[in-house]
Amino acid sequence: MVEGERSIIHMDQDAFFVAVEVRKNPKLKGLPVIIGGTSDRGVVSSCSYEARKFGVHSAMPSRMARQLCPHDVFIRGSMDEYSKASHEITDILIERVPLLEKASIDEHYIDMSGMERFFGCMKFAHELRERIIRETHLPISFGLSVNKTVSKMATNECKPNGEKQVGKKVVRPFLNPLSIKKIPGLGESTFVKLSEMGIRQIGKLTEVPQERMVKILGKNGISLWQKAHGIDNTPIVPYREQKSIGTQSTFDADTMDVPSIKNLLLAMVNHLAFELRQKKKLTACITVTVRYTDFQTVSKQARIPYTSLDSVLIQKARELFDALYDRRMLLRLVGVKLSHLVGGFEQIELYSNREKLYNLYQQMDKIRNRYGVDAIKVAQILDTDY
Repeated sequence: MVEGERSIIHMDQDAFFVAVEVRKNPKLKGLPVIIGGTSDRGVVSSCSYEARKFGVHSAMPSRMARQLCPHDVFIRGSMDEYSKASHEITDILIERVPLLEKASIDEHYIDMSGMERFFGCMKFAHELRERIIRETHLPISFGLSVNKTVSKMATNECKPNGEKQVGKKVVRPFLNPLSIKKIPGLGESTFVKLSEMGIRQIGKLTEVPQERMVKILGKNGISLWQKAHGIDNTPIVPYREQKSIGTQSTFDADTMDVPSIKNLLLAMVNHLAFELRQKKKLTACITVTVRYTDFQTVSKQARIPYTSLDSVLIQKARELFDALYDRRMLLRLVGVKLSHLVGGFEQIELYSNREKLYNLYQQMDKIRNRYGVDAIKVAQILDTDY
């Protein structure tokens, strides 16, 4: 790449959940493996490339997946194991790259801009990929280009187990023949709308004036028009910042009323979990903080499988509080923080026993979105002043 251009690497695990299962049980290699809920109401979370040949894809009902691929190997899966594998990869990257963003449980962006004179970026990315494969025994692909959008699309075009560089001069020739479905963030309804207008390839989309795109799709039309032209100035959000959300509450009077404090913790977690889901985020770390009447402040944190479920976070918050509160003194303050946030949705199909509870959370979220965050509460915290 020419000095001065951005050099963005997008690294994405190949069928990540399946790869973790294959690492654990090599006999699964080459088989049509499907990860997800095994009940008739279950949903496919991930599947091997062998299963995809039969038309199986993520978010498909498990019953349909079985009909398409009757010889499949169905595995419920473990988010705990997938989270640990994700941290393995992140730990390797964070020690070796100048600027890292963890976009989701199985993908990362690396900004190598300005490093071309010190490293051949393509050579560096290749060696980094080889190291990840060697140390984790998990397959991974990457795309290298001038921004996040094009590098992600380059990765998608070379998966599985591939590498692809798209320099500035060939961005448009690379994008133009691709289906508009390949543009990150383009949903099904937008695809249908544009297809009905005869716009099915990115090259055709670039012929539409930006003003008309705005009339058709509103503000989203601008973003889509820019992506089709290979324009994306979105910065890398450093993972080292350990993005977090949190809250704390100072009591009107110092207290030792443990049941009331735990109810307050429950209310705090309810609010934070709702905020996570609104931002389409998952957390992998929870921290609970208490401050005693003598102003001593102590905290404990725990790594957890990526989640946005109230029940998981509440249980862990209570465990941390029980471990923290060991002086039997009055407390002035209690707080909760969720960190190590990544984009994504709860893989509820891996937890079929929690399916009803998650559906309840979704319905509660709808009520909160319409009537306000305090429009509905768990009965246990109705009288909690939070």
